Formats: sequence, structure tokens, C-alpha cells
Amino acid sequence: MSAPAFTPSGARAAVLRRRVRLLVAATITYNVVEAAVAITAGTLASSTALIGFGLDSVIEVSSAAAVAWQFAGSEPEARERVALRVIACAFFALAAYITVESIRALAGGAPADPSPVGIVLAAVSLAVMPFLSYAQRRAGRELGSTSAVADSKQTLLCTYLSGVLLLGLVLNAALGWSWADPAAGLVIAALAVKEGRAAWRGQSCCALPVAAVPDDHCGR
Repeated sequence: MSAPAFTPSGARAAVLRRRVRLLVAATITYNVVEAAVAITAGTLASSTALIGFGLDSVIEVSSAAAVAWQFAGSEPEARERVALRVIACAFFALAAYITVESIRALAGGAPADPSPVGIVLAAVSLAVMPFLSYAQRRAGRELGSTSAVADSKQTLLCTYLSGVLLLGLVLNAALGWSWADPAAGLVIAALAVKEGRAAWRGQSCCALPVAAVPDDHCGR
């Protein structure tokens, strides 16, 4: 992993580390609630998509916890490689689960019942997750933390998954198109593998300061 081209001052770095810890704590809290609601609603509606969405939230908690562990130490840079490997494994686990469940659904799994609770949850997540992802990615890039940026990508992936879930639940409720969600889920799985590989290799452009990197260059 190449050395950062820019290092914030000691005071600025301390502010950024506190900001990352707060954002990670907010992400963990939201995802714990999201997981409980999604898994419960998914079980009641026999919805593989909702249950998978809830398990994605559990995986996101593990990713955020890895970053929290990294920044809890006095030298977070020394813990970065381990945090990146945990994040990468979370991406791979998510991709594997979504792939298996999507294929099972497309192969003729039992159709799910409509879930108004799931639709509301997906809509709320679609609104909340982009802000959490952007704030953490911005702080991580300025700090030069590859793991913080990688975790922000995990949160951004949840945004895509929220959109897919919302579309699938609405189409299922309105038109009975039960195939829409698992088909799009396979696309999300491919994105998860891509981001997991990047995190495992420590590939990121976050070593540059925010002012030096276009806003859309990282995390996309």
C-alpha cells in the first residue's frame, strides 16, 4: 500500500478520527435497528429479499466495527490492514449470500407476501445511507484512511441494495413481479465482489486530500 501523499496536521487528524468514530457509531446503531426490523418483517412475509437485506445490515455492522476497532487505538494506521481484510470478507460474505438466495428465488422459490413495513424501511434507508456514506468517505479520504473509505463503500452498497429492495417490493406488491428483486440482487452481488477485492488489495484513492481528488473519483 502506497504511503499517503498528504498527512493532516495533528489537530486536524484528531478531529477527523473523532468524526470517523462518530460516523461509524451512527452507522452501527442504524444498521442494528435496520437488521432487526428487516429480518422480522422478512420472516413474517416469507421474503428472502428482506431477510437478506437484514443480514446485509449485520454484515455492515461487522465492517463498521472493524473501523471502530482500528480508530480506537493510538496508532490506527498499524491496524488498517486487518480492518481492510475484515471489510473485504464482509463484502464476499454478502455477495455469496445474495447470489445463492437470488438464484434460489429465480429457480422457483416461494413468492413473498407484500410487506408495507419493508417498503417503508427500504425507502428510509435509501434516504439515510448516502449521507452516512458520503460523510465517512470524505473524512476518510482527508485522513488518508483506506479502511474508512472502504467501509463507506459498504454503506454505499447498502444504498444500492435499498433501491433494489424497494423496487422489488413495490413491483411484487403492485404487479406480482417476484423475479425483479433477485435479478437485480445478482448485480449487487457482482458489485460487492468488486469492492471486496479492492478492499483486500488495499486499493483506494483516499490517500489524497479532499481538495486534490474530485468528489466522484473515490467510492464509485
